[in-house]
Amino acid sequence: MATALWYVAPGRAEIREEPLAAPGPDDVVVRALYGAISRGTERLVASGRVPPAEYERMRAPWMGGSFPFAVKYGYSTVGYVEAGRPDLCGRVVFALHPHQTRFVLPAAAVVPVPAAVPARRAVLAANMETALNAVWDASPGPADRIAVVGGGVVGLLVAVLCAGLPGAEVTLVDIAPERAELAHALGLRFAPPEDAPRDCDLVVHASASGAGLATAISLAGTEATVLEMSWYGDGTVAAPLGGAFHSRRLTLKCSQVGQISPARRPRWTYPRRLGAALALLADGRLEALLAPPVRFADLPARMAAILAPAGGVLCPLIDYEGA
Repeated sequence: MATALWYVAPGRAEIREEPLAAPGPDDVVVRALYGAISRGTERLVASGRVPPAEYERMRAPWMGGSFPFAVKYGYSTVGYVEAGRPDLCGRVVFALHPHQTRFVLPAAAVVPVPAAVPARRAVLAANMETALNAVWDASPGPADRIAVVGGGVVGLLVAVLCAGLPGAEVTLVDIAPERAELAHALGLRFAPPEDAPRDCDLVVHASASGAGLATAISLAGTEATVLEMSWYGDGTVAAPLGGAFHSRRLTLKCSQVGQISPARRPRWTYPRRLGAALALLADGRLEALLAPPVRFADLPARMAAILAPAGGVLCPLIDYEGA
């Protein structure tokens, strides 16, 4: 048997018991160690705000149930392989699996966590994969002036990746001044919207707000790209396309992790991309992105606070073995 978290009604979650499938010869049995909650996406799922037209595209790997409710959702679990393929037994692996204490997956669906990456930090793999895909979509270059609007986990990871380019000037832009300390811990510049650099070569928007999108557009230089990473569920957002938007010949481009960026698609597979994301988590500074762990058993009582807009910027960490 295993226990899993299910979203069962707007704002309500519960833990359910369910039997494990019998593993086949090419399967592994994984005992969860740590997990992560994607606050933006899971807030929309938990509130029943996935648009009906997106029900199929928004299904997470190994998701249970169907939208709007009840659904077993989530896509970031790190665990220990208890049984199955001999080459994976005893390994710590990452899986795009919902929040569940134990599960059975095909061996091809898990990726070993590199020795240089602690198990708890490996829960950021899904976020890093999203950030890596976005950087491919954005195509920043050395010495570019880059602004990232929105200092959530994904926005911060995009900024960290861009800051690795030689000579790049990367600024995290956010309305919350307390995020300056986190940005500086990651080696990034920080500015509130009114002090953010203008005439940027690239602006990445990850705040999931109309005001943030307006800021992003205002920071872009002539013929620059504004990369939109936010997903608004069933909401609508007014994009300020008047003023100098046309005269500056701006490009407003979407990035979404469901498909590999066209710039890499002919050569990259999903396992290769996920493996690369895990390897990038060897950077010890990224430990600063993890919130204090929450016991899995406490999630139903804590979920409303975790998913609240004021719930914090850090990645909510699930501890499956905590006392």
